[in-house]
Amino acid sequence: MEIPQMMSVFQHGAILEGHLAQGAPPHIILHRGTPTSSCTGPLKLLEPALLFSWRCGSAPEVLLSTVRGLIGVSVKRKLVQNVPRCNQTARSLIQLYRRDQTNWLTYQHLNFLKRQYVTKNKSELHQRAVPKQAPALTILDEREDGVERQVQRISTIDPVVSQPEDVTNETPYVHVESEEAREARLDRQWKELKVNVTDLPDIYARLAKVKLTALVVTTAAAGFAMAPVPFDPLLFFVSCLGTGLASCTANSINQYFEVPFDSNMNRTKNRPLVRGQISPLHAVSFALACGVPGVALLTLAVNPLTGFLGALNIFLYTCCYTPLKRLSISNTWVGAIVGAIPPVMGWTAATGCLEPGALLLGGFLYSWQFPHFNALSWNLKEDYSRGGYRMMSVTHPGMCQRVALRHSVGLIGLSALAPVLDVTTWTFPLISLPINLYISYLAFRFYHKGNRNNARKLFFCSLWHLPMLLLLALTCKKPRRDPEDAALPSASLAS
Repeated sequence: MEIPQMMSVFQHGAILEGHLAQGAPPHIILHRGTPTSSCTGPLKLLEPALLFSWRCGSAPEVLLSTVRGLIGVSVKRKLVQNVPRCNQTARSLIQLYRRDQTNWLTYQHLNFLKRQYVTKNKSELHQRAVPKQAPALTILDEREDGVERQVQRISTIDPVVSQPEDVTNETPYVHVESEEAREARLDRQWKELKVNVTDLPDIYARLAKVKLTALVVTTAAAGFAMAPVPFDPLLFFVSCLGTGLASCTANSINQYFEVPFDSNMNRTKNRPLVRGQISPLHAVSFALACGVPGVALLTLAVNPLTGFLGALNIFLYTCCYTPLKRLSISNTWVGAIVGAIPPVMGWTAATGCLEPGALLLGGFLYSWQFPHFNALSWNLKEDYSRGGYRMMSVTHPGMCQRVALRHSVGLIGLSALAPVLDVTTWTFPLISLPINLYISYLAFRFYHKGNRNNARKLFFCSLWHLPMLLLLALTCKKPRRDPEDAALPSASLAS
């Protein structure tokens, strides 16, 4: 109300002065529809004073001075009325300034803008951080009361050059490192890969998984011995040698592919490639040195069918089973096929053809591997999980138990099928029934309660069950008479 009305008084006062200077009567000016008719307050007081001065015959100069005086009095009255309010407003501003300034939004709150900026390049925003400069040394410290206080600088201290002390004749203590500590320290350091020739046989044996290779050769020999043909020692040796070399190749390439994963497993972390005892190129060269002569020996010295089975087994083990271990649980079935091929190779090496007896022996190995490997993987499922392998014991434990029981019982049916296929006599199903029932019983316990103890018992039973089963089959082998011997009774009857 105060400031606008004061401005209105000044404006209308100036209008009145203009009209009076031109000689117009005040009552005409005030009732002509000028803005004074719409004003209120002090301007209304001008009307009776102007009329009185005009009727008294005062000069225009007197009237002008009267108008100016009345306007000045009105303005002064308004200013006097607004002084308390102005004082109150000033006191409020002072109190607001004396409050805690930490709550104010000042430029220091936006200090981060000095350290980063945003640039636009090809319609994309890129924000980069500008390296923060070292803060300058502050000489003045600002307090809240606005008083500047000078900070006292500490003068630089000149380095004190100490005088060398008298050199005594004492011999300084020198730490002598023992030979054992030096070897231990050097063993922990990265060093150049050196291969000792005397260590190569042991490295090659572990690279080829000599125990697994021995099992493969044993099953191939059993297949050769079960074939209904005369035994040929030279052919038997060549076929076993070629099968062993093919197995060494498959195992070496398998370790070459699984180095990053074997390093995470306790069971395989000491393999030669994981420990760096030989280079990957050395391992691949060893695999080729075994695989090429092995497959060639089986193909040329035995027969092409056996050589083809050997090459197929290498392919299945290295290119199918090894990558499937990290992709699907079907790797167990593919691995069982790989393990079932060696006895078939032994049979075909002796006969040169694929017969039902060879498939039966392969079926024995195929079914036996499930209780054997499932029980083994059950106690190593933490290891397989760390290595990233998808095994039934890790992802499908219930299926792992069911499959082990199913194939353990299946061994009983395969044993009963042997005399039907004219491979063994009828004695074999009877004498093999106790060991087949025992492994089936352990598999049922493992299925009923899958724990480490039951899995360990089933695994150790499978270790002696397979050699015993093949040995019983060999003792009950049904001899096949030669065609010449079969023709003798018919000739005697004709005479």
